[in-house]
Amino acid sequence: MQVSANRAGNPGRKLLRFTRRINPDRVYAILMILPSVILLAIFVYGFIGQTLWWSLTDWAGLEKNAEKNYIKLDNYKTLFSDITGMRFRQELVNTFFFTLFFVGGCLILGFILAVVLDQNVKGEGLFRTVFLFPMALSFAVTGTIWRWLLNPGGGINALPKMLGADAWNYRWINNRSPYTFNWHEVPLTTTLLIIAVLLFFIFRQIWRRKYLATIYLGVPMALLFLWMWSDWVSWDDTQAMHGTFNWQDVPRYVVAVIVIGFVLYMVSLLWHGKRRAALILGIPTAVVLLWYAAGGTDNFPNVEFPEAYGFNIALVGVIIAAVWQMSGYTMAMYLAGIRGVPEELREAARVDGCSEWQVYMRIVLPMLRPITLSAAIVLGHISLKIFDLIFAMAGIDHWPVSVPGVQVYYTMFRSNKFAVGSAIAIVLLIMVASVVIPYLITSLRAEHEL
Repeated sequence: MQVSANRAGNPGRKLLRFTRRINPDRVYAILMILPSVILLAIFVYGFIGQTLWWSLTDWAGLEKNAEKNYIKLDNYKTLFSDITGMRFRQELVNTFFFTLFFVGGCLILGFILAVVLDQNVKGEGLFRTVFLFPMALSFAVTGTIWRWLLNPGGGINALPKMLGADAWNYRWINNRSPYTFNWHEVPLTTTLLIIAVLLFFIFRQIWRRKYLATIYLGVPMALLFLWMWSDWVSWDDTQAMHGTFNWQDVPRYVVAVIVIGFVLYMVSLLWHGKRRAALILGIPTAVVLLWYAAGGTDNFPNVEFPEAYGFNIALVGVIIAAVWQMSGYTMAMYLAGIRGVPEELREAARVDGCSEWQVYMRIVLPMLRPITLSAAIVLGHISLKIFDLIFAMAGIDHWPVSVPGVQVYYTMFRSNKFAVGSAIAIVLLIMVASVVIPYLITSLRAEHEL
């Protein structure tokens, strides 16, 4: 009887122990952040979910009693395959080139400015303020200023008049002449570049005796070689493109790469003894693999690109304005990183015969890799969702410099196609998330390891 009474009293004792373990500070902290969490869930993730739902409907606008009928992925198929989505696909090309030159220009110019200021020049504080000042402006203000400067009838074009020469008549923003290339040659060039990079890393891992990493790199390397071999074997001179490659199959290639990545990551987890994590990851991997083997990608939309479209010259003016504003940001980050490098390392390199250029390139710059990565992620995030700068410089009707952010505004509020605009917004969200989320995961993992 006493044993049964003790057993009956166990739940009460467990509850008492639980209440004693409750930390009041933790309760207060949870209550303090709870309103923010609720508001974030409603006004951020809730609206993201609502936008995703709109993108799967045929909602045509804000008319009274407008219906939202579920049409699956038809809006996405329109964007990536239909002729009406041609402008959106061209905007993806613009985004690629803008991101490439904007991020590269900011990093290079910011590093050069940081190195110059690191020489203890006179008036360093003044120069640092001047370089950082553009960051105090919004992109809308920057776009307005540079629109005046790049006006074909004045601004930069009028500078030669100060020297007594004739004014330039270069059309910065209004230029519609692109450097074109054949899109069917892109797969071969890209594949050769990827193979060269993989070969470099494979030989590097072999030199360091990291054979597991060599296997991880060797598997995609072998797949690329097999793909190229089948492509050249099936070469047909009557076709405009290499053998078996077809832009229509790009979504299937992407899914295949994702599946292979999941499998390799699962093998890595098993190799390091993390069986539970491998099991959790193995379930969705097996489902996706079976879905892919059963032909689940057959219903994907076809991907088509314009035959002759490339880097439009009008983007040069926009890139110049963007680099002018954000290069001060990278300069400040690099300068802080350079000042954090121990002077003893530089002196040791100089004693060993390194020139000042070699000190920066072989000692300082490798130590700034975390700063370079952080700056590149921030700048890439800005470039993918850029809107106000292009809106202020060129408007929304000048498609040679248009980007998906501008297209969302144009589609929703000009064409009154809210469902298609929501689909573009979701694509833009995926692009930004693909840059930000891996960086956040890596940063959190590094903090946890510390």
